[in-house]
Amino acid sequence: MISPSHLHAGNLDLDGGLGRRYGTVGFTLEEPRLEVRAEEDEGVSSNLPEAERVASLLVRRWGTGGIRLQVRSGIIPYSGMGYHTTLALSVGMALSELYGLGKSLEEVALTVKRGLLTALGLYACKVGGFLVEGGFRLGREDRMVPPLLFRFELPGEWRFVVVVPREPLPAIARKREGKEDRILGEVGMGKGVSEDLCRLVLLRLLPALVERELEEFGRALTEFNRRLGEVWGRYQAGTYCSPVVEEGIRRMEEKASCACQSSWGPAFYGIVEGRKRAEELAGEMRSFLEERGGGEVYLTRGRNRGMEVRG
Repeated sequence: MISPSHLHAGNLDLDGGLGRRYGTVGFTLEEPRLEVRAEEDEGVSSNLPEAERVASLLVRRWGTGGIRLQVRSGIIPYSGMGYHTTLALSVGMALSELYGLGKSLEEVALTVKRGLLTALGLYACKVGGFLVEGGFRLGREDRMVPPLLFRFELPGEWRFVVVVPREPLPAIARKREGKEDRILGEVGMGKGVSEDLCRLVLLRLLPALVERELEEFGRALTEFNRRLGEVWGRYQAGTYCSPVVEEGIRRMEEKASCACQSSWGPAFYGIVEGRKRAEELAGEMRSFLEERGGGEVYLTRGRNRGMEVRG
């Protein structure tokens, strides 16, 4: 089982004034990715404790035999690239395939309670591409899968440069301490901000994508992401999750068509046209990280398909 990472550009409505909340915009990536190998076994075991916990839950719920899991992941946990959702969905689909259960990704998500508040990771694993989902109905969070509203094939000439600084970040610490749910319950943006964001996506971002106008798409995406960063500012170090990310985004914006933070960070990314420009930007970002504690830089394409099941 090979499953893709994703980049989270932002949400359309954090308040839910029209009866739905969140709604997410984002991308599916070829790299980094997560691989799961599964074999029947008498018990449940894995090289990753989290994968073992998910598998144990599903074995009890579905009444299957045991499973031995070997997980290899290039997705850095707590980086804003969907590690935990992708891992949980991958384990669920691996168990389903192993025992011929025919479970859908939606069924797995509803059982493991992943990919429901925002379904970006679920649809990245299901169909890939550029994605916009419509949020969950108020009062039904964790009990429904948000609908997929828009999916578009990412142009092959568009290259993503994704940067993940190594430094510890307050936003990541809050997630590890289990404070994320409280923060998600508190944050709001106001009707006017949501209206502006929805208009920006519908009348600038999506038309530019369909017309393959990368520069206009990038400007709209950067503005969208920055506006969301301002909303989340009091839970971060400002518009972005740390001074390193803020400086990296400023530098990237000089060379790329967009510069955005993914989810809570610390991953941030830009899009350029052509491999040569992407390699130049990736080299600059590696030098930038070397001066600031290190980290990872990925040069990749968008992925226009979901997870792959290999025998």
